[in-house]
Amino acid sequence: MSHHHHHDDTQIDWNELSTLLETGAELQAPLYTQAASWLGTLVPAAGVRRILDVGSGPGVLTCLLAKAFPYAEVVAVDAEQPLLKQAARRAERAGLGDRVSVRHAELPAAIDDLGEADLVWAGNSLHHLGDQRAALSAFTRLLRPGGLLAVVEGGLPARHLPRTIGIGRPGLEARLDAVHADWFTDMRAELPGHTEETEDWRALLTAAGVTPSGTRTFLLDVPAPLPAVVRDHVVAGFTRRRTVLADRLAADDLATLDRLLDPRDPQSLHRRPDVYYATAHTVHTARRG
Repeated sequence: MSHHHHHDDTQIDWNELSTLLETGAELQAPLYTQAASWLGTLVPAAGVRRILDVGSGPGVLTCLLAKAFPYAEVVAVDAEQPLLKQAARRAERAGLGDRVSVRHAELPAAIDDLGEADLVWAGNSLHHLGDQRAALSAFTRLLRPGGLLAVVEGGLPARHLPRTIGIGRPGLEARLDAVHADWFTDMRAELPGHTEETEDWRALLTAAGVTPSGTRTFLLDVPAPLPAVVRDHVVAGFTRRRTVLADRLAADDLATLDRLLDPRDPQSLHRRPDVYYATAHTVHTARRG
């Protein structure tokens, strides 16, 4: 993309993020499995023959959806070829290669070329499209009669530490979230066709011509002490935040973050017994009449 960016830190290198995305989705599989089985109560599994996983990334959700809807062909749709390769390999390993395919597509331009579907799943991908209202209308056009649109947006930011951690000012994670929220606003402002919307998803779905059919929030809760694989993911997530938000953080918070990321420090994320992982994702659904 050629348009000018003011903030270099709002550029996202998805390939660089692929491991973080993949392990994150794997750890959140229990939450997404619950979400997928809930979708199965809204739309009959036997009637779902084609699913689009829009913004599929490495395909963790694509494979979960294929398991939840055993009669469906599932298409992983993404703009990043390396992530789609990962998705295809994952489907092969899971024995789903005959039902899962990948589709390289630049969104929102290519939405109308994706073909019709009984279920369109947009998991934390809509907020990367400048005009979310227009994208929802485009997704709606792809739905077969009775088809379901499922949009994962919002929920609760992940939490990993108590309010006081023995170093730095209490409330570090709340401040990181506030700084991240500003970063997110800047990231969205630089998207092509960016339009500011009130994120009332029921209202936006209704405006797109579909009938809201329920919203639910699903929790992931991994208490301390964390298994090594989860701890590694938390460290990777904080490392990513350090990279992206460094210029925006107060000096003392940056210093605390550096201690948390130093494996030799007894107070680090690598060694602390009190690190946990709690987050929640909200799924908004709507049906085409």
